[in-house]
Amino acid sequence: MENKTSAMLEKNSLSILFKALGALEEGFADLPAHAREAQETSGMEAVLLEAAARLQDNYPYFHPLYAGQMLKPPHPVARLAYALAMWINPNNHALDGGRASSAMEKEAVAGIARMIGWDTHLGHLCGGGTMSNMEALWVSGQLRPGDTVLASQQAHYTHHRLSSVLGLNFESVPTDRKSRMDLSQLEKRLEQGRVGTVIVTIGTTATGSVDPLPELLSLRDKYGFRIHADAAYGGYFCLVDNLMEETRRAYDRLSEVDSIVIDPHKHGLQPYGCGCVIFKDPSVGRFYKHDSPYTYFSSNELHLGEISLECSRPGASAVGLWATQKLLPLVKGGVFATGLGKSRSAALALFKKLAADNRFIPAFTPELDIVVWAVKAPSASRSSELARGIFSEAALFGLHLALAEMPVSFFDLPGDMVVDQDSLTSLRSVLMKPEHFDWIDRIYDILDQAGKHVCGHQD
Repeated sequence: MENKTSAMLEKNSLSILFKALGALEEGFADLPAHAREAQETSGMEAVLLEAAARLQDNYPYFHPLYAGQMLKPPHPVARLAYALAMWINPNNHALDGGRASSAMEKEAVAGIARMIGWDTHLGHLCGGGTMSNMEALWVSGQLRPGDTVLASQQAHYTHHRLSSVLGLNFESVPTDRKSRMDLSQLEKRLEQGRVGTVIVTIGTTATGSVDPLPELLSLRDKYGFRIHADAAYGGYFCLVDNLMEETRRAYDRLSEVDSIVIDPHKHGLQPYGCGCVIFKDPSVGRFYKHDSPYTYFSSNELHLGEISLECSRPGASAVGLWATQKLLPLVKGGVFATGLGKSRSAALALFKKLAADNRFIPAFTPELDIVVWAVKAPSASRSSELARGIFSEAALFGLHLALAEMPVSFFDLPGDMVVDQDSLTSLRSVLMKPEHFDWIDRIYDILDQAGKHVCGHQD
């Protein structure tokens, strides 16, 4: 059943922000009065209303009928806490720029570390997954200079790009039919030697597939490489209780990797940009060591700027994350975990409907909350054409999906289908919002209508 609301955008919480601003102001009540520099406000309303009009030129990312890309609305408490911090605009590069927000960042990062089973760690927030992965690869290069970095062909493209930026050797490893790193191909490469780091992807951005971590850990015991977990998308799913057994085994061993990246601005309900990199061994902090003539004078405590490649960083991101985790603790069975579980259930429900529809060919059973499917057709090229047509037609009905180029090997194609190209343009749905579970029937009904318009009626 649809959850009907009187307004599309949540606004009731704004009254809480005004109250919180009053409380914040009380903390500075002892300061002497000062004359504020005049700021132009006469045209502010007109400018903001124009900005609002411009922002209407967006897909409705907040609505359940948007199921295309990895865009999830922040929790109201994250929006409010971020906005609250903006009245001070702290900089978490050094304690001098953000004492309270730096402490909140350490607490929030420690909460993520505990979620994966680490009591001892070194970590901090970053501008996003790209910067987080760059720091992890940079440390890998410091520890294993000259050695090669490996990742699967379905790993995020940023690893190849960042390895080039850092001057690291990078190679891709083929995947199996479920978009996971092919272990036999990996071992063939390991046998050649000089592999410093293997990147295990915990939730690929294309299909949500999870690399076989337990087997990778066994290979690490044999060949002695480091393991970096790119869990930017899928990291938080360690809290849910409805994963497949094979996927669950990977998450149960997540604490054994050497470093991990998780993006709070994906499933962590945060505004952009908020990534997080964490190292299991705190001693890697020695690679960040540097001196500054002016930023570190007020405290002997560890400055976040001393364990980060980034300098100025928004303290507001830390405040938003801290507030969210305070309201929604990262524990199994909690409200946050339940929401993720509903997204997973939504993916399974959509997959079941697609599997029963003779017009579509779903790929493998989704491991997280991403569903990928192709369109039945006489040939792969025709299937791709029909997928693009359904994508456009569904948007006219208000359903926004995504298109993805997938290897034909990901699909169990009919024997009479001509494979005239190596990849299929397939349809993809990212069911990130818990509300998606209650909208699956509506989503499928629209998909059905779009399919009939593009493919014609089929029995």
